[in-house]
Amino acid sequence: MLYYLKNNKSLLVCLLTLLISSFLGSLIQTDLGNTKIILQELKTPEGQTLVYDLYKPKSATEDNKAPFIVVVPGFQRSKEALSNIAIELSRRGYVVALIDPYAQGMSSSSTSRLAATTQGYGMFALVDFAHAGNIPYVDINKIASTGHSMGGNAAIRGASYFGRQAKEQNIKSKLNSVFVSGYVLTLRDDILKHVQSNVGVSYALYDEGAFRNDLKGWDSANMRIAPESLRTVNSALSDDSQITKVELGKYYGEIDKRTARVIFNEELLHPFQPYNREATANQISYFSNVLGFPKPLKPNNQIWQFKEFFTLLNMIVSLIMLIPLTKALLEINFFKSIVKPIPAALPKQNTKSKLIFWTIFLISASIACISFIPMVDIAKIFFVDATNRELTWFFPQRMNNSVMLWAAFNGLVGILIFFASYYFFGRHHGVSPDSWGLAINKTDLTKTFLLGITVFSIYYIILFSLYFLFHIDYRFWFMGVRVFQPELLIILAMYFPLFFIFFFSNSLRINGSMRFEDQDEWKSRLIGGFANSLGLMLIIVIQYVTYGLTGTVFWTTNWLSVNLLFGIVPMMFILPYFNRIFFQISGRVYLGPLITCLIFIMILSTNTVIYLPIE
Repeated sequence: MLYYLKNNKSLLVCLLTLLISSFLGSLIQTDLGNTKIILQELKTPEGQTLVYDLYKPKSATEDNKAPFIVVVPGFQRSKEALSNIAIELSRRGYVVALIDPYAQGMSSSSTSRLAATTQGYGMFALVDFAHAGNIPYVDINKIASTGHSMGGNAAIRGASYFGRQAKEQNIKSKLNSVFVSGYVLTLRDDILKHVQSNVGVSYALYDEGAFRNDLKGWDSANMRIAPESLRTVNSALSDDSQITKVELGKYYGEIDKRTARVIFNEELLHPFQPYNREATANQISYFSNVLGFPKPLKPNNQIWQFKEFFTLLNMIVSLIMLIPLTKALLEINFFKSIVKPIPAALPKQNTKSKLIFWTIFLISASIACISFIPMVDIAKIFFVDATNRELTWFFPQRMNNSVMLWAAFNGLVGILIFFASYYFFGRHHGVSPDSWGLAINKTDLTKTFLLGITVFSIYYIILFSLYFLFHIDYRFWFMGVRVFQPELLIILAMYFPLFFIFFFSNSLRINGSMRFEDQDEWKSRLIGGFANSLGLMLIIVIQYVTYGLTGTVFWTTNWLSVNLLFGIVPMMFILPYFNRIFFQISGRVYLGPLITCLIFIMILSTNTVIYLPIE
């Protein structure tokens, strides 16, 4: 192993960078060692498993109990996606539990189809656990919860659930305070009337989902006049003190009586709200007011951005590492036969071939754009159980099912277009199938497949090792490469065949129809990047241009599926780069899609809802 590292210095540089970056990210995450992060599991009476990171500041002891805050990520988000708020709250002395919501991350699925509403994604069980005195350094009179999007729904539902329970038992609510970020649909009278907790609300002024709110258009997200924010504030005021316009940032009601209400309205889009300095400061300020400040740090004193930098660096370097890692493995005698001479490029483009090329480019992008939303709807028909949030082993990834169908469809279309363009034009203008890099014998194809699995395995072994040492993965905001549970290998095998059609199609087209004599390599790769992602980019453009002009997004029913593209488009753009590089390494079109497809599916699978049966 040392021999290969010495002869592959770029691989060694990548590994050292990952090690150093993970160490530095860990220092930020633990506030230079002042906070201990412990991975915990809670088994619930219903047979569910809740996995969470427990952030324990050194200042929290049995003799100096600290407030306890449960942080709940939203739909399609794992615990690491909200590590920023956990970092900032814990370094101020709060004990923080950052949970993987049910059916997301490492937590099990839920016995309820409405896990956020009826179980707070697992938060209800954890509040009960903490309130029973099972965490000895927690002040059970100061338990709170916060969450973004559906996590915000979980928070306000928790306030209503524990408030109703408190009324029935004539006790104080187990939840002292909640903070609702990015969700106002359940700020209704029937929910708010049971609340016996302080409530903070933070909503993005440009939230794409605001078309569902009481008002329509841009006014629907204006929390000064929105009925949802008015109901929230007025629920804590007497009849003669009711207001008709909210003053943002002003505290209404009384903190000691748990009737405090405050509304914030940051100028942001929905998916980016958790990663904003102002929104984070507003949340910190809220908890310092309602729970007290164990450690007095100003709300704008924030360090989470540095951790995001190091985990982003991890993500970039880990992907770059795939290249020297593959080269190192190809030096092993068993894999050497995979490497073939790079086929000659296609003839230099003339005016006619350029016209055909760009026509195909635009047609392919248009098909990719037009077909995405229909595939979302078709997935609802093909995969009924996952769509209805029923536990199933049959393609259990509700959101990724539509991406898989889109990928398979566009992959097939791409292959058909590739061969059609050759049959009707290319073969008559000097194009030879020898330039495609398709020729391979069974032995080398088998070795290529084994090499892809080996690269994938080493890639994730390195990730698991860094996670074990530093509790750090590779990510930026909501885009992340996470560790996974063994059962996801079954999911990987299930989703691989249909996804591979797309990845192979991309490799064939980027190397078989976008490599021309005398064309700069950087230009060829750039064109390939846009060719692979432009269709999905257009969906985002259509969605947000319409939103900017009208105040309502173009696709309303499937707006969450469009939001999903923020994490997919970057992957789609860089995919041709890797397929071209692996083609240049091996001389064939198979190695790139094998490696990238395995890793891409696992990235998707660890960042989505998965309705697997509970064991």
